[in-house]
Amino acid sequence: MKKQILLLRSIVFLTIIFCGCKKFIEIDAPVTSINSANIYDADFTAVSVLTGIYTDLSEGFSSAGLASMTLFPALTADELTLYGGATSSATTFVPYYTNSLTNSNVQTHCSAIYATIYTINSAIEGLTNNNKLTSSLKQQLLGEAKFMRGFCYFYLTGLYGDVPLVLTTDYKINSVMTKSSRDVVYSQIIADLKDAQNLLSEKYLTGDALTAYTPGAEERVRPTKWAATALLARAYLYNKNWMDAEREATSVINNSSMYQLTDLANVFLKNNIEAIWQLQPVSKGFNTEAARFFVLPSSGPGTLSGRYFYLNQNLVNSFEPNDLRAIEWVKNVTVKGTTYYYPFKYKVIDPNAEVTEYTVVLRLAEQYLIRAEARIQIGDIGNGIADLNVIRNRATDKTPGAIQLPKLSLLVTRVEALNAVLHERQVELFMEWGHRWFDLKRMGKVDDVMAKVAKEKGGTWNTNWQLYPFTLLDLKYDPNLVQNSGY
Repeated sequence: MKKQILLLRSIVFLTIIFCGCKKFIEIDAPVTSINSANIYDADFTAVSVLTGIYTDLSEGFSSAGLASMTLFPALTADELTLYGGATSSATTFVPYYTNSLTNSNVQTHCSAIYATIYTINSAIEGLTNNNKLTSSLKQQLLGEAKFMRGFCYFYLTGLYGDVPLVLTTDYKINSVMTKSSRDVVYSQIIADLKDAQNLLSEKYLTGDALTAYTPGAEERVRPTKWAATALLARAYLYNKNWMDAEREATSVINNSSMYQLTDLANVFLKNNIEAIWQLQPVSKGFNTEAARFFVLPSSGPGTLSGRYFYLNQNLVNSFEPNDLRAIEWVKNVTVKGTTYYYPFKYKVIDPNAEVTEYTVVLRLAEQYLIRAEARIQIGDIGNGIADLNVIRNRATDKTPGAIQLPKLSLLVTRVEALNAVLHERQVELFMEWGHRWFDLKRMGKVDDVMAKVAKEKGGTWNTNWQLYPFTLLDLKYDPNLVQNSGY
């Protein structure tokens, strides 16, 4: 599939150009060209549109788009330290680290994600009522498009709160849209993911989006019904639909023929049994961009291009003694008496190494954490704690005589149990797709945590800063877009 992705990128690029420029050029394209009018007339070219989105998602780790949703939220929260702090030579990242974003120094996350949404909306319009594609392919691609639109809006509303809900390619409508409330946006996210559940294949499909892999040989890189279910469980949790979140998470957990927790050392390997959805590497010479940015050389941070980051001491200190995650997923280097800890979930940095790691977007451990929190919220504290203990048991050294990570007591209050959830999410999902930043906000902890962390970074926390500002260009191009409070 990787070779096919690369071959199709030029097709996708041409498609986006034709779609984006149609408002300026209103003439018919030559019948021999690939354009927005005919790209959905053939199976191969139709597949290319969605494949191109996954390609973009796999690279651009420090850009403004979806691929950057691990790096920037981690800097904003209490997960990463920027080498040099406010005086760092990596000036792009300073406003995020120092919690001093403005409409002129924030990156173009909003417009970058909306560009992806435009492509998705174009795909939905092109696929709907199309009678030229193989029927099962059309269904799968519609499901992938709905899944990806839900994924995009999850991050938009997570970063900005209320956002315009763009569901069409009509630029006359889109350019003057007002914000929709977060509740309305979540209703659309949930609707899209429920549609995706019904449309997507239960099995992993090859690059043609038609053929199922032989069991045991799957590339877990095209979204499936189970990816939609996993993301739906998360959406329900964030929207406080506790029983729905428990149901959807349980559905994934119970599918043990496809998904099981694996050893810590295997969690980020390609096609491992815990992975629900992964991204293949597309940058030549690298397994993952996470390893490329975060694995420090022996000379420490700031000495190689891009290696400006190391783990915030608050995160390092959050690991309990004997937690194997602190051993398997965190490493350190000591330079001139200073020890720098760095993420080591993704390990391969040799540009000539065999590809053994894929970027993980959705994995089973999160579903246990979702179900634990949902159960606790509805009063089933014992079973919620039991789910947390499943995750903790994996992080326990079972060597005879080893001191083990203790099981959590079932006899705790709801508040104590939810604090345990937040802790487990912090040490299990650190440096993955913005989880920590979003958890602090949705669980009402952001002001308490960031008041301390922002001071350590050299600033003073303002609660308005839990939402990112829109850029000056965002406000210019949509006169009805209102800036977030405090900017």
